[in-house]
Amino acid sequence: MAGWHPIKRREFVRKLRALGFAGPCRGTRHEFLVFGAYRQTIPGNADYSVPQLKMLLRQVGQILGRRISSEEWEAL
Repeated sequence: MAGWHPIKRREFVRKLRALGFAGPCRGTRHEFLVFGAYRQTIPGNADYSVPQLKMLLRQVGQILGRRISSEEWEAL
């Protein structure tokens, strides 16, 4: 399916692990995933809305140094 749609937290973590992130690790308030020296905080809610998903993927893209398209995201 092309385009963005809401996603479950578990599925989000699975896809980030496919991109090379390790974790999740427990923090003081939120869990996070690790990529080298970088940390990506994972919100605690069970479902992520489309705007929240886009915001998180923008942060992930900065860590990876490239943009993540909706087609690439769906293929993970």
